[in-house]
Amino acid sequence: MVQASKQQGQGTGDAASGGAAAWITRLESPLAGSPQGPLAGLRFAAKDNIDAAGVRTTAACEAFAYVPETHAVVVQRLLDAGADLAGKTNLDQFACGLNGTRSPWGPVPNAFDPAYVSGGSSAGSAYVVATGQVDFSLGTDTAGSGRVPAGLNNIVGLKPSKGLISARGVVPAAQSVDVVSIFSGTVAGAARVLQQARGFDADDPFSRKLALPPPRWGEGFRFGVPDVLEFHGDDLSRQAFAAALRGLQALGGTPVTIPYAPLAQAANLLYDSALVAERYAAIRGFFDAHEGEVIEPVRSIIAGGRRFLAADWVDASLRLRQLGRQADRMWQDIDVLVVPTAPTHYRIDAMQANPVVLNRNLGAYTNFVNLLDYGALSVPASMRSDGLPFGITLIAPAGMDWSLTDLGQRFHLASGLTQGATGRPLGEALDMDSLADREPSLPVAVVGAHLSGMPLNGQLRERGARLLRTTRTAPDYRLVALPATQPPKPGLIRCEAGTGTSIEVEIWDMPLTHYGSFVSLVAAPLSIGWLRLEDGSQVQGFLCEHWATRDAQDISSHGGWRAYLKTLGR
Repeated sequence: MVQASKQQGQGTGDAASGGAAAWITRLESPLAGSPQGPLAGLRFAAKDNIDAAGVRTTAACEAFAYVPETHAVVVQRLLDAGADLAGKTNLDQFACGLNGTRSPWGPVPNAFDPAYVSGGSSAGSAYVVATGQVDFSLGTDTAGSGRVPAGLNNIVGLKPSKGLISARGVVPAAQSVDVVSIFSGTVAGAARVLQQARGFDADDPFSRKLALPPPRWGEGFRFGVPDVLEFHGDDLSRQAFAAALRGLQALGGTPVTIPYAPLAQAANLLYDSALVAERYAAIRGFFDAHEGEVIEPVRSIIAGGRRFLAADWVDASLRLRQLGRQADRMWQDIDVLVVPTAPTHYRIDAMQANPVVLNRNLGAYTNFVNLLDYGALSVPASMRSDGLPFGITLIAPAGMDWSLTDLGQRFHLASGLTQGATGRPLGEALDMDSLADREPSLPVAVVGAHLSGMPLNGQLRERGARLLRTTRTAPDYRLVALPATQPPKPGLIRCEAGTGTSIEVEIWDMPLTHYGSFVSLVAAPLSIGWLRLEDGSQVQGFLCEHWATRDAQDISSHGGWRAYLKTLGR
């Protein structure tokens, strides 16, 4: 059995903490990983609701504590990958909170100013990464616990798609929406850990086989921004979010305003409906016998789950599905949703004086994500003028994890920030494409209404196609504006070699499983044939039958459909 070097409540600290609060219980001898694994040489910590064999799991409640005989599946996978487990970290009791002050072991401070909250419930896990005590850490995320602490401490918080990492061996908070999350100083670090931690577990009822395709957002992407933004009077955060949006535009993104009401209403169901009964069900046996051992306001929140009937649960679940359908409409117009990770910072004394309202405020942009089965990545955006960090969260449908990490990494590297409170540089970028699950695909050239940002581009994206590059055809083509087409479309006509011009096209990588359904949408006079590119290679793409060009305007001189539309003011 491995013994901890300190009991909870006597955790180790450093100069950055400014106090004696417990945030990590170190092991006398770290649990060593495989020396040959891909994560060999890295040290990690685990939130103290995640089992490590021979080490007490407390969930920040002494009366609940037990010593597991086996590792949680995720811990075992990381040890097998070579990482060493250095210790267990403090949390909001039973992972119930987003602020890091709801623990009998004391509040976990912010890594930049100990007067402020760290965010929770994965408070200690974020703190030890932000202060450089470990290379990465594990948290859990039900309502935002793997994101809020990241945003408040200038680190990366990766909340994978539900079921991607096994939660067997994790004390549940609300098991149907719980996710094991990853904290790291860099997006690359978090992605490497996810690659080793993920995998189907037949003994976890919520695990699922989920393929992660290559990143899909290349030179152009559309990002959603809520139509209503609340920063609770914090102008520094408001300004920081506006700057972050400009940063995404500089990377090639186009902002699209989306209705936030369905997302906000879904978020409210987590605590304001019968769904809170899952919090009670998670620890019902212990709670009924030891309710007095649970601290406030955790006790009242969990006890509140007792009052609901099964019919109330059905009503709340149906309402959630309805809101999910409404919210999912936004994906027809955007690739990724962008929100502040947390709208503001709070002092520890203020949080303890008003624990429910201020905690709810911290989760203004987080609670809906797992309920609606989205993946999310919290990434640092900037340092505010008061010396506190600000972060944004990128959100996408389940399975888009590598697209999130690819965009998040580009954004983070462009920020000029360093890792947490350590001053360490972010280092080199990781090719997220190298981590992807591959299926057979082929390149398809598009020339008109299927280009990025055009009306039919969604036909590509909804089939999992990703933009490879923008290029030009060989100088053997003419481009015409087809009359009476809706939406407006051009026609690409092959002519004799050297008698045409070079036309701009986009090359999209289309999964073969969806190629047939895509081609079935192509109507005359358009067809799919072989195009020759300026580099001499050939790809399949859109061509037009000659008979349709008799009354069509020749627009070849513009060099492409997008350039032609600009002359029309579109």
